[in-house]
Parts: sequence; structure tokens; C-alpha cells
Amino acid sequence: MRKLLFIFLFYAIPSHAQPVTPAFSTGTMSSTSNTTTSISETVVSTDYFGNSYEYSVTGTGITTDGAVAPNTTEFNTLINGQTYTYTGLDLSKDNKPVFTLADPTSGAAFQYSETYRGGGGVSNITTITRQIESESVITSHSVFSQ
Repeated sequence: MRKLLFIFLFYAIPSHAQPVTPAFSTGTMSSTSNTTTSISETVVSTDYFGNSYEYSVTGTGITTDGAVAPNTTEFNTLINGQTYTYTGLDLSKDNKPVFTLADPTSGAAFQYSETYRGGGGVSNITTITRQIESESVITSHSVFSQ
């Protein structure tokens, strides 16, 4: 009996395949892709007047204590939350040169002129903030038939 069962295991039974036929005649497929882009930018433009300082002293019938120009110093200015640094002259009383008449008792004519223009001042700050929104829609539509 065992031998008989063993023989049936190796016995080939024919199988028949049936053809597969699609059950549709036409069809469609659609696809849509949406893309949204958002860009936010801020541009700050700062305009300066002058990039250095000017100091001049002219005169006749006057003398000085030795120094002709004050020492330089740095100035920090805060504008709209932004710090700006400039180099200028220290015009404090103890740092400024002392000019006096050469002969105060003579009654002679004298002339004295002092001019100072500080450098690096901010004349204008322009801030431009803009928002750019962009949307892209791609639609694909396919039709097929048998």
C-alpha cells in the first residue's frame, strides 16, 4: 500500500489553463499635484553721509597750547535696533586744543575759525519686507482602451 501511494505522488495529472481576458473596454486615470511656495524676505538699505571727519582751524594773531587737533574716538549709535560705529573727534573740554590771543594787550586784529564735520552719519535707512506666494498645479489625465 505504501508503494502504491508513493507511485501516485509521482504520477502527473494534466492541468489546463484558461485564458484571462480583461473585463473592461476603456478606462481613465487622473493625477493632480499641487505645490505651494512661500518666500519671505527683508532687505535693509543704509545710506551714509561722509565716510570721514573733517576738522580745520584757521586764524591770525592766535596761538595754541601745542596740540592742533583733538584725539579721535569711536561713537556708537543705536538706530532701529542696529548699532552703528563711527570714528570722530573727542571734542570734550579736556581734550580740545586751547587757542589764545598772541598779544592780548596790543589791541591788534585777530581772526579765529574752527570747523568740524563728523563722519559716517546715517542719513537714511530703508527697510523693504515682502512676501511672495506661488502655487503650481499639475494635472495629468490618461485615457486607455482595449
